[in-house]
Amino acid sequence: MAPTFDESTLSQYDGREGRPAYVAYQGKVYDVSDGPNWVNGEHINHLAGVDLTEQMDDAPHGDEALEEYPVVGDYA
Repeated sequence: MAPTFDESTLSQYDGREGRPAYVAYQGKVYDVSDGPNWVNGEHINHLAGVDLTEQMDDAPHGDEALEEYPVVGDYA
């Protein structure tokens, strides 16, 4: 069973100081740690450790950009 993250637990995965970089999107949590566009928990103006569902509306790409990343849990 996959773990369930909330705002508090997800914020611990901010990609800084060696921590993994996780982001939530539409109820799923993705591990973007190894993503070439994610450096130290940052991708352009987006930060790891948060729910990006609303921010994706402004992205130049759709949710297909997350398909390459593993789902590590659910977000509630």
